[in-house]
Amino acid sequence: MKRILIVDDDVNVGNLIEELLTREGYAVARAYSGTEAVMYLSSHTPDLILLDLMLPGMSGEDVLARARGIPAIVVSARADVESKISLLYGGAVDYITKPFDTGELSARVAVRLRSGGGEARDVIRVGGLTLDAASRSVEAGGARVRLTRTEYAILRLLMANAGQVITKTQLLDRISNDTPDCTESSLKTHVSHLRTKLKAACGRDLVESVWGIGYKLDL
Repeated sequence: MKRILIVDDDVNVGNLIEELLTREGYAVARAYSGTEAVMYLSSHTPDLILLDLMLPGMSGEDVLARARGIPAIVVSARADVESKISLLYGGAVDYITKPFDTGELSARVAVRLRSGGGEARDVIRVGGLTLDAASRSVEAGGARVRLTRTEYAILRLLMANAGQVITKTQLLDRISNDTPDCTESSLKTHVSHLRTKLKAACGRDLVESVWGIGYKLDL
């Protein structure tokens, strides 16, 4: 069952969307502030976020910046073209203006999830690394790097959150759908193999272990 996080401080709007999505067969989680949304995302990985912009605690734009790797549809009363363009370039996969038609919202959610979750970006470039989500290929220092499915999933998450520490729990949770074979006991081995392959291609360690916490991409 696909999981969708609704981030909106308007209880009535949130209730309307939740009722619609539940009726469509989705699992729904709610957050009523930007801060609450970020806390939820620190330990959960929904398949899609429906995100309002005017939120208490932390703005929708800030939440979007912290939700890299998770597709987000902005649902906002802002109707100006500049805002839409800025947010789409900033990582949103779609933009729906309030008030909205429930049929349109349902269709956009279905299309987005049917397309495989819809990565915010098909190609991610960080430092000397390039990851192409469409072809599932990786290059380091200009050289092609052949990765296993699990190694690719780990690297994609680290690149989408470049410079930030990803805890072991977050890693396991966010890649679980793609790599059910990766467990807490095997994660260290997968990361070690990934680190070795990247170093062989570009000549330096790119994955940093943060003792007792997790990993991050060393830029």
